[in-house]
Amino acid sequence: MGNKGLLPEGLYADCANGYRIHYLDEGQGDVVVFLHGSGPGASGHSNFKGNYPALVAGGYRCIVPDHIGYGFSDKPDDVDHTLDFFVQCVKQTLDCAGVERCSVVGNSLGGAVALGLALEYPELVEKLILMAPGGLSELHEYQQMPGMQKVFKVFGSGEPVTPEVMKDLFATGLMYDPRHATDALVSERMQIMQIMNGHVMASMKIPVLTPRLSEIQCPVLGFWGMDERMMPENGILAMAKNLQHMRLILVSECGHWVMVEHEGLFNRQCLDFLNYG
Repeated sequence: MGNKGLLPEGLYADCANGYRIHYLDEGQGDVVVFLHGSGPGASGHSNFKGNYPALVAGGYRCIVPDHIGYGFSDKPDDVDHTLDFFVQCVKQTLDCAGVERCSVVGNSLGGAVALGLALEYPELVEKLILMAPGGLSELHEYQQMPGMQKVFKVFGSGEPVTPEVMKDLFATGLMYDPRHATDALVSERMQIMQIMNGHVMASMKIPVLTPRLSEIQCPVLGFWGMDERMMPENGILAMAKNLQHMRLILVSECGHWVMVEHEGLFNRQCLDFLNYG
């Protein structure tokens, strides 16, 4: 495909549903799958470049897909992007990669997809790591969050998303400390913005999964930044009260991206959880 730029190009899964999903596949050992969040120019590597190498070094095989509609994966403009569709694409990618058992890391949209995967394929998912996952609140509750309002404003304006707009969105909507909104991050996201279409975000349909969380039997590690501006805080109790086998880490001075703003803490806690449960 020859995607020249900042983002590494890995492998492509030719899924049974006819779509091609791009993914990185690094390391040896038990499998950990990283599922990224939504947003302008999102991709697996951009979300997790500070995290999956630490797990590779810790003895794990890390698979980092780009969701359908994002990164270097296919971007259909004639389908609704339902949770079931996202889950189907991830499952079929893992089928292509020969994965029968894995732990799944997911943030935001990726957290909702991780939950959907665990609900649909409990025999596949050994452990879950969730960072402010989607699917825990009603739409009107999301729409009240200042970071989410900014995302809708950026995408609803019809104006082109410039690097300056992108940087401001990350610095003020997704992060506690704006120094993490680096020029390199913006450049990575702008690279994908050139090939994205707006359909994936316009047609996204994620149900409220809270009533089904009690079905999940695997161990769960949860993270939530206490300066979160994207996800309503009722998601904290939704996880804490409904997931049966859970430890939950609340992080101060932290926005939507725990794995970026508190990279070392996140990586250490993940390795401890994966190694010892």
